[in-house]
Amino acid sequence: MAMFRSSRRFDTDPFTDLLFNALLAFTFLFLVALMFLNPPAKSGTINPKADFMISVTWADNSPDDIDTWIEGPSGELVWFKNPQASLMHLDRDDRGMTNDTLLIDGRTIINPLNQEIVTIRGRPPGEYVVNVHYYNSKTLQPVPVTVYLAEVNPALKVLHYATLSLDRLGEEKTAVRFTIGTDGKVSNINTLEKSIVQVGKL
Repeated sequence: MAMFRSSRRFDTDPFTDLLFNALLAFTFLFLVALMFLNPPAKSGTINPKADFMISVTWADNSPDDIDTWIEGPSGELVWFKNPQASLMHLDRDDRGMTNDTLLIDGRTIINPLNQEIVTIRGRPPGEYVVNVHYYNSKTLQPVPVTVYLAEVNPALKVLHYATLSLDRLGEEKTAVRFTIGTDGKVSNINTLEKSIVQVGKL
């Protein structure tokens, strides 16, 4: 018996193959580019240059000068004449409207923001006291001061946010006190008054 073997023949067009391969390559490159253009969002994370941040703000364009004082666990003080102690840093000292005028391209620019910022770049255990002091006044009026304490590493967490009033020149108030434990966790957040401003050094 004769055996017959049938075969199927496929006609291929080299130009079609080339177009198909080019389309595959283009799709692959597009997907790779899309991944780099849209990295996944990391909600609530920031660049960990500090562990804690304290922000003290008062009214924009106010000429009054409010100072931030912080006492660390060993009694060390951070203030405008001593901007660094241990791992505490006064990153910005604001003097009201003084030094807030900039000359850029021949134009005078005024920065209206009144804000002082202190960072703690580590977690030394112990109690921290944050006070605000009505250092200088042009208006002789009460000044509402907002104090913001946040843990910023590894993710942003607001620990304290409040507004208090400094009613007269020279007044000092405790904005917040908190304790960092040996495990690095924050506890005992309160506003019990404690004077730390050293008037004789001003």
